[in-house]
Amino acid sequence: MKNKAILGAMAMDLKRAALGFYRGSDAMADRFFAEALKRRDEINQEELKPYLAKFLQGMERIKAEKGAEDALLYSTIFQNASQV
Repeated sequence: MKNKAILGAMAMDLKRAALGFYRGSDAMADRFFAEALKRRDEINQEELKPYLAKFLQGMERIKAEKGAEDALLYSTIFQNASQV
């Protein structure tokens, strides 16, 4: 149950980061992406489905590529996972 709340919060942080990347506001994007990474560290990965664990591991490339589309995609995936 705790993981669902964290996934939902992380999804919102990633959505805000995606908006920052899209608008060209790197400071905003970096701040919310850092928050998403902090939340990722709070998740108990042993309770996650394997596909979610792979997405969590792939989050680092979002910042490297400054990918608004990828951040939004991950946001949607984590939001859906928090609703199940």
